[in-house]
Amino acid sequence: MRGNEFIRRVQKYAKRKGISFSWRADRGKGSHGILTLGDTRTVVRNPKDELKSGTYHAMLKQLRITERDLS
Repeated sequence: MRGNEFIRRVQKYAKRKGISFSWRADRGKGSHGILTLGDTRTVVRNPKDELKSGTYHAMLKQLRITERDLS
């Protein structure tokens, strides 16, 4: 999954659950950005690149959601 797709899926999840969501590409360094879901946040590295498995699972853990939530 690419970073952009991850951001889109988290946004859909937030809308379904009525949770606040924000994506701030300008808050990170270089190609990194901050994704905020409710009171949790994670850093998304270059959204155009494919997410590595470990990075993807760490981001889910930081946001306190599961893969099932995004499907």
